[in-house]
Amino acid sequence: MERTSAFIDKIKKSYTSQGSGIYLGAGILDGEVIADAEVNLPLKMMNRHGLIAGATGTGKTRTLQLLAEQLSDAGVPVFMLDVKGDLSGLNHPGINNSGIEERATALNKPFISSGFPVEVYSLSGKHGAQMRATVFEFGPVLLSKILELNDTQAGVMAVIFKYADDHKLQLVDLNDLKKVVSYLSDGPGAAEIKESYGSISGATAGTILRKIVAIEQQGLSRIFGEKSFDIQDLINRIDGKGVISLLNISDVQNQPVLFSTFLLSLLAEIFYTMPEAGDLDKPKLVFFFDEAHLLFKDSPKAFLEQIETIIRLIRSKGIGVFFCTQTPMDVPESILGQLGNRVQHALRAFTPNDVEALKKTVNTYPRSDFYEIDRILTSLGTGQALVTVLNEKGIPTEVVATHLSPPRAIMGPLSEADLDTLMQSSSLYQKYQEVIDPISAYDILTQRINEKLEAEEEINQSKPANAGRVEKSTFEKVINAPITRQIGTAIVRGLFGMLTGKRSRGRY
Repeated sequence: MERTSAFIDKIKKSYTSQGSGIYLGAGILDGEVIADAEVNLPLKMMNRHGLIAGATGTGKTRTLQLLAEQLSDAGVPVFMLDVKGDLSGLNHPGINNSGIEERATALNKPFISSGFPVEVYSLSGKHGAQMRATVFEFGPVLLSKILELNDTQAGVMAVIFKYADDHKLQLVDLNDLKKVVSYLSDGPGAAEIKESYGSISGATAGTILRKIVAIEQQGLSRIFGEKSFDIQDLINRIDGKGVISLLNISDVQNQPVLFSTFLLSLLAEIFYTMPEAGDLDKPKLVFFFDEAHLLFKDSPKAFLEQIETIIRLIRSKGIGVFFCTQTPMDVPESILGQLGNRVQHALRAFTPNDVEALKKTVNTYPRSDFYEIDRILTSLGTGQALVTVLNEKGIPTEVVATHLSPPRAIMGPLSEADLDTLMQSSSLYQKYQEVIDPISAYDILTQRINEKLEAEEEINQSKPANAGRVEKSTFEKVINAPITRQIGTAIVRGLFGMLTGKRSRGRY
């Protein structure tokens, strides 16, 4: 009893706060759930970011759901990646069953089911409102990541963006980007860019263009364009509850670089557009980054530096970011060190790599008077986790094995009929159905080339018929250039107006 009383006292002292918080569950001691040892995460500390980790099947997705539900109740909007399309059930109240009843009884908390306001988005437009961003909004670093460019090619991409910015050429969709690449490598702009920025080799330009075509052939070009997504649409409330925005990627799971980079582009835009907020009683938005290992895998230094900068500074905008992955080792140390709240589900030690990951994870936790960290991490059950968060003073709390509270909404997807009803009733779904085609780089450069062609034609017509062989026109030069031949007929049509180019937010 003495040990139990000491445990309860220590957990209460560590996890009780003056302001509002999220109830995670109750502490576990010697295999028993101690309902009085309540574990809470202060709302005001959720912009100190966090990590949710654990092996497959240990309950990470339900922890995400638990956090999202209580944030919504507190009026805090949430953005989440829905990898398998099974989080849409958040919109409907859950159904009690023996498992939920057993968990609620252990925690000495009644189970009160509830649904929450949900918006569903999609990169393909098939399973929710279409999410788009302009090429310019992605920027050269993120776009290079999507196209899997090497350092040299990424450097050329940066030059292309710089030229477009300097010359007020709006890069809205991939047609715009292709047009500028070709114009500056083997087109009329090659001499100009060589003098001011350095030349672009035909081989590098050809590689970039081929990779753009590969994205188009996979049917993913529609994520680039207008209407681009307005991040203010993530910060909504309905009847006082924060809206839970879900990005359904069930149909693009085989494109991890694409969707993880798109998420980062959203986060970057939030960072650059949201005003400073200082310390708030609760965050303006909490952003959950599921499958976080995909974001960091094989990422170049410039890419990681951009993520680190955003995570370090975005908390002052009132934004919290939580990464969800299998092991803390998936997250670079420079970023892991900025994640103040941790919910670690069970780790398994079946392979030498698992054992190494376990050792490294154990070393990131402080000593506990109640647990051997390595043993508790491998013995946690589904829906249990090792928790440490920041209290209201920013001090790390006592490490505690926690029996987590069950989510109150459906733990699974809505039926197709219910999901369709949800989508069709959404004003945002209707808003992003519209495609805008503004004047952009494609149109401007096409007009520029056409004007040059007309001028050359006038000069040629004014020369005597026997003046001999005239110099090749700009059109002929571009058509016969090696780079044009490399990329094929589809690109040639795109360069000279037989395919349409599109849009942008008018940032230039």
